[in-house]
Amino acid sequence: MRAVVTRVKSASVTIAGEVVGAIGRGFLILLGVAPEDTPAQCKKLAEKALGLRIFRDENDKMNLDLQAVGGQVLVVSQFTLFADCKKGKRPSFIGAAGPDVAVPLYEMFLDECRARGFAPEHGEFGAEMLVASENDGPVTIILDTDELM
Repeated sequence: MRAVVTRVKSASVTIAGEVVGAIGRGFLILLGVAPEDTPAQCKKLAEKALGLRIFRDENDKMNLDLQAVGGQVLVVSQFTLFADCKKGKRPSFIGAAGPDVAVPLYEMFLDECRARGFAPEHGEFGAEMLVASENDGPVTIILDTDELM
């Protein structure tokens, strides 16, 4: 699994002209799933992402986590995180999981957020979405379970 975690002042996701998820200060998490990903990887990724200490403390050091600042979470499914751009100019997405694997792990990631005290706002798996964010910093971290396990 892969996640792009962006520290934001605000973020939202819109589907068919309707805002379906919005947060203030917190993390916008773009989440990608590969065919071989497992529930254990999902749990580890959620733990790592939600525990990142990337908010500034009173000494202006990135030392505070999401819970310490009362932050929120917006999760958006993003199969394009597994784009293969090695050949040609049009990416291949064969490295991304199909819905049979991806949807349960996406839902599990949302459940892991809830279990850790963060009621996630979210998009809709497979929908055409417009994602807006006011990046803070900017601070963006890329997490890959192949590097975490």
